[in-house]
Amino acid sequence: MEALELLSQHACFGGVQRFYKHGSTQIGLPMRFSVYLPPQAEQGPVPAVMFLAGLTCTEETFMVKAGAQRLAAELGLALICPDTSPRGANVPGEADAWDFGVGAGFYLDATQAPWQAHWRMESYLLKELLPLVGSALPIDLQRLGLFGHSMGGHGALTLALRHPGVFRSLSAFAPICAPSQCPWGVKAFSGYLGDDRQAWAAHDATALMQSQKQAPYPGGILIDQGLDDKFLAEQLHPHLFEAACTDVGQPLTLRRHAGYDHGYYFIATFMADHLAHHQHALAA
Repeated sequence: MEALELLSQHACFGGVQRFYKHGSTQIGLPMRFSVYLPPQAEQGPVPAVMFLAGLTCTEETFMVKAGAQRLAAELGLALICPDTSPRGANVPGEADAWDFGVGAGFYLDATQAPWQAHWRMESYLLKELLPLVGSALPIDLQRLGLFGHSMGGHGALTLALRHPGVFRSLSAFAPICAPSQCPWGVKAFSGYLGDDRQAWAAHDATALMQSQKQAPYPGGILIDQGLDDKFLAEQLHPHLFEAACTDVGQPLTLRRHAGYDHGYYFIATFMADHLAHHQHALAA
């Protein structure tokens, strides 16, 4: 891990919003992330929630659009938001991020050429970014939550299930719940993981939940889904994850909201509920 470069910082609701850059050993390229530190961080380490953003987003999108800092300041929560993907690897097709499977990080470690050298977002987050912010900033990694949106909702659900004990709380906005069964996921998994569907299942939230022997988050998982989301029917499949949770006894609050779409107006509307969900689990 290389030293952090502070790109900018901004006073915000009594705390500070920061944007960082560093050379990543896991990715092999420079990576960026953002952190909001609430005013309570001046007194010592605070609990944190990491947000994984969706396609076409960067480390800035959540911090600018979600309206999360005001309540995070009240609750004493730090917010961590990594970039979604490696950038600047000069892999053919990398810039076409609308085409899942080329460019979009999908929060996993690719095993197939030409992606495997740099597309290592799972290892980057778990082995590099979290240890880095825990050592460099007043953040208590023993009180850590995870949430995300769309592709990042997929990442939140799968990483939380793949790494038991790392995250104490979990939620998502409009997540890709069964990527092995939707066009986005099939495209991404084929490109990054090849044709072995057993490898796909290891990164599929519904399959991972089906494999649990007991509820991994007994305190509950929160998911919000807009019913006017144009991706709902073909790509997201929350009903499949809901059924898997029922089968293993995992408490799940899946809220379906008429009139809401896939964007950040939807996210901002229900952000307070998600931060309260995490604060309740992380305060103990």
